[in-house]
Amino acid sequence: MPHTRSRLSTEEMRQIALEAARAILIEEGPQAVTLMAVAKRINRTHANILHHFGSAGELRRAMAEMMVARITAEIGEAVLRQRQTEGDIREVVDITFDAFEKQGMAALMSWMILSGEHDGLTPILDAVHNLIEELGEHRGAPLRQITQMLVLTALGEGLIGGAIAKALEVPRDTARKTIAHQLQTMRGW
Repeated sequence: MPHTRSRLSTEEMRQIALEAARAILIEEGPQAVTLMAVAKRINRTHANILHHFGSAGELRRAMAEMMVARITAEIGEAVLRQRQTEGDIREVVDITFDAFEKQGMAALMSWMILSGEHDGLTPILDAVHNLIEELGEHRGAPLRQITQMLVLTALGEGLIGGAIAKALEVPRDTARKTIAHQLQTMRGW
């Protein structure tokens, strides 16, 4: 008896493919996120994945959009909690740094830039902009400048943080501690 695969709706298929792409990104890096690799991971054909995304670039763009939506939602919730409790901003720093380091956003963004897939950055940059608009100013703090400093530091840390920490013989979380301290003194979140 032949094995049949269940038929999925377009949205279900896209979601499964995007989760597979995200897993490949984390495990193997952005260059490994191809239509063929995703198809193999979810036991579908290359043509099936191509049908749902159109190109590998569009697959990566959709994956970035999915990832950044989750990350900005988590960061937004943490910022609001921190504002209510006037707690330690370190939670926001850790979420941001983890997104770039452990979830692959630093590698993905850098790869998009270096490979000329600049359009792939649009959903990421739009999501950051929209989050800042949604959070609004708080106690007159320069939220846009704070966010720029946090994102750029997390991006650098995600790309070369471990190597720099080792070369300088400092603890791996030094950049996180430093940026959290700087943001805590601003108290504008």
